[in-house]
Amino acid sequence: MARTPKAVLPKAGENPGKIVDIDVSQEMSDSFLEYAYSVIYSRALPDARDGLKPVQRRILHQMFDMGLRPDKGHVKCARVVGEVMGKLHPHGDGAIYDAAVRLAQPFTTRLPLIDGHGNFGSLDAGPAAMRYTEARLAPAAMAMVDEADEDTVDFGANYDGQLLEPLVLPAAFPNLLVNGATGIAVGMATNMPPHNLGEVIAATKHLIENPKATLKALMKFVPAPDFPTGGQIVDLEGVADAYSNGRGSFKVRATAVIEKVTTRKQGIVITEFPFNIGPEKVVEKIADLVKAKKILGISDIVDLSDGQQGTKVVIEIKNGYEPEEILEKLYKLTPMEDQFSVNAVALVNGKPLTLGLKELLQVFIDHRIEVVRRRSEFRKAKAQSRLTLVDGLLKAIIDIDKVIKIIRGSEDAAVAKDALIKGFKLTEEQANYILDMPLRRLTKMSKLELETEQKELTATITALKKLLSSEENIKAQVSAELTEVSKNFATPRRTRIAA
Repeated sequence: MARTPKAVLPKAGENPGKIVDIDVSQEMSDSFLEYAYSVIYSRALPDARDGLKPVQRRILHQMFDMGLRPDKGHVKCARVVGEVMGKLHPHGDGAIYDAAVRLAQPFTTRLPLIDGHGNFGSLDAGPAAMRYTEARLAPAAMAMVDEADEDTVDFGANYDGQLLEPLVLPAAFPNLLVNGATGIAVGMATNMPPHNLGEVIAATKHLIENPKATLKALMKFVPAPDFPTGGQIVDLEGVADAYSNGRGSFKVRATAVIEKVTTRKQGIVITEFPFNIGPEKVVEKIADLVKAKKILGISDIVDLSDGQQGTKVVIEIKNGYEPEEILEKLYKLTPMEDQFSVNAVALVNGKPLTLGLKELLQVFIDHRIEVVRRRSEFRKAKAQSRLTLVDGLLKAIIDIDKVIKIIRGSEDAAVAKDALIKGFKLTEEQANYILDMPLRRLTKMSKLELETEQKELTATITALKKLLSSEENIKAQVSAELTEVSKNFATPRRTRIAA
């Protein structure tokens, strides 16, 4: 193989005139693989556990870290973007703002994770600049990020090694299925439709209780995707293929009814379009077809869509033409009928895999079991640590005057600690806690309050030990928490399924 010399900058201490002869083809191959790896794992593909790409995860985590909870005020999106870019995602403000906007758009995500204030765009127009819009976490986002500070997930270093960021979020619901995902990597891409939260949770709970459940059984709970823009799915065979092997396509039609639009004329009233299709695009296409005389019988098109009333496009039909025939042509020739191609590619244990419905649910279940286990271990250890201190205080409070006398009469803290340990049979941790406590607090300690706290901590530890004693108990807890999420956030299905 031909080798082409390439000048390389010398390292410190090397001869500045030295030229290193390398294989350009090997260098290109190595560089391309490194680039491809970076795009796949750090940019384009979502994690199957929390359903988020790195930039989305960083936005939600940073907003949580900033205290932008649903009960707090909105802040400028420019501030959020700046924090995320400076601390976690140094890849440009445009990419960060675009990801944040999509998390806030109710027509893009089935369950928005960001509560936006201002112009966040529409299907036909982009959002206002980040200096004009404001944001805070939506209530559903708290179910994604909450408990991350209880050792539920692993953290890793940020881009410059100065901060830590979560490698995955706790995610109390299967976000990848609920909100879907899109992403183009090197040599692979993902395109997943959104689903109904209540349906997905019902299927998840069924799979927890019946690990050997068939796809047919799961599809009784999740019959098809559920788009935020509604519409009608007309090809369930493609849906079944997608749920079976992660790849498939199906058609989505606009919602249209034929009714009288004036006293003498009938018309077609469109109230929902396929996912990611805006009314302006459709109206423009219809107008072009009418001008080209490919569709006859349309006398007027009026777009009455707005942010308050929603989508409404009225197509007036000339007398003597059948509205049903015109509607069928519109489905055939315009974006009123669109094909959605599913490519369910997501990262599982760091590897991009194509997953069916059951596999997607199982990955989430395994993740959630691990989260509940780690959270319970953390809370048990925390309660045990506090119980140890409370036990020490109860020993000391029996003769508080003696404690104070020992502290005041000791030459230094070390002597006082040894005296407390010997006099009250305390551990070193208990003695240090008493010494660190201001005397005014120590003298006001209530024996009754400490005993009540002792009982509560003991009950908490007992309950957590019982939860951690078996896998079935943890699964039951996961199922119960999913029920609570469904109760709080589930909404009726919007996309109808053709019979």
